Amino acid sequence: MASGDSGQSSHPNHGPLHQGHHAASQKAARKVEQVADRLGAKVDKASAEFARKAALLEDLTARIAAHDVWTRPEPGARRTKFTRDEIAAAAVKIADEEGFDALSMRRLALELDAGTMTLYHYVRTKDELLAIVNDSVMGELIVPDGELPTDWRDAISVIAHRSREVLRRHPWTLDIRDDPAPGPNGVRHFDQSMQAVMSLGITLAERFDLITAVDEYVFGFCMNERNNFMDGDTSLGADVKDYMAGLVASGDYPALAAIEAEYGIDGAFAELARQALDPERFTRNLNRLLDGFALEVDCD
Repeated sequence: MASGDSGQSSHPNHGPLHQGHHAASQKAARKVEQVADRLGAKVDKASAEFARKAALLEDLTARIAAHDVWTRPEPGARRTKFTRDEIAAAAVKIADEEGFDALSMRRLALELDAGTMTLYHYVRTKDELLAIVNDSVMGELIVPDGELPTDWRDAISVIAHRSREVLRRHPWTLDIRDDPAPGPNGVRHFDQSMQAVMSLGITLAERFDLITAVDEYVFGFCMNERNNFMDGDTSLGADVKDYMAGLVASGDYPALAAIEAEYGIDGAFAELARQALDPERFTRNLNRLLDGFALEVDCD
């Protein structure tokens, strides 16, 4: 060993300078990695947003294209075997009897005893089929000529009750998430609703408010009725009653505790069931809604 050798390595890579350089390199590498992670997250977010917008654009394009079913003429004489009304009626029949999910071009072709490709002469896409099916149902909402009352409240009430009847006949229409391309019957129904409130001295926006509020009430009522009371059975099992009784006993539900004290668990549920199935409930609450609009119009 050379004179003065302390026993420690004199290799330059093991000195303090190298250690500091190594630490700085690691720190820089971590920063690069963090920047890369942030950039990657931004790229992923941008890609997801692009995909979302592309899907929305594709859906919008398909819905706009579905309007073509109303603007193009029906197939010529050599091809005409079915009318749009006949196709729509068959589709509605399938949805009524088998559910909306059963409706397809293949199933419709079987119902009409036709080739699937034959139907594409009349409706080119599922969106077009949905458009004519929806318009067929909308046709049932139209009040016959001469039967729409001149009084705005009576007219709105007639339309609301007619709408409820149609939704009860075709409850699957409540599952249609997007408004299909409006057809002549849909436009006619909207026109009749506007006719009903034309005599009111209110703005166009206020007329929209009125008919929209009534529509939302009717659709909400029918959705709740279909989902919870369509079969008329409001009975609850003993396990459900015990569960509710346990919650009330916890002291966290003071309003329900007061109801239980007055009616008891069984009595409270019986009262709620009576109210839910009351045949006058729809008309009673519709009148309350219209009372609010009438009060505002009178005050103006």
